[in-house]
Amino acid sequence: MFVVCKEHIEIAIDLFVDEYEEAPDIYDLNEVRFTAWEPPAKCDRCQNKPQFLVI
Repeated sequence: MFVVCKEHIEIAIDLFVDEYEEAPDIYDLNEVRFTAWEPPAKCDRCQNKPQFLVI
């Protein structure tokens, strides 16, 4: 699972495919909410606000 900003979405997809050998599901954090999970305040790869969940 990766939580990334728009700038790092391609890297997250590549890492996911390399690890799991299948395409990930990608959720826009501005459009989806999960009851038991809050997204982190920062992208996994930089200090920007995350925009996508890659799982």
